Amino acid sequence: MFRKSKPDGYTEVIEGVHLKTIVYGNQTLMVEVKFEKDAVIPPHGHPHEQTGYLISGQLEFVVNGETIIADPGDSWNIPGDVEHSAVAIDETVVIEVFSPVREDYLPYYTADEDE
Repeated sequence: MFRKSKPDGYTEVIEGVHLKTIVYGNQTLMVEVKFEKDAVIPPHGHPHEQTGYLISGQLEFVVNGETIIADPGDSWNIPGDVEHSAVAIDETVVIEVFSPVREDYLPYYTADEDE
């Protein structure tokens, strides 16, 4: 599957956190996430492995109790069921891939986006 980029299609999933499902297949799902400055993703975990790449901005992660500052060009992999959280130090854009597919993110992708 190939999808052309479009500027719209974001949904605010948490205050200040805007997510767009870019594409997905049988095993993986890719999203673009835009964070407003000071947006907070509270501590949580999920069964999905999460791999990400920071395009712009800066995030402070807490993963399994360890604090990490991510800058543009940094990447991460968070195993499934590991508690993590994040705070946007600045306006931030990341790309993340989840495996298996996060079915709760499928509502943010519709077939009419391919037209």
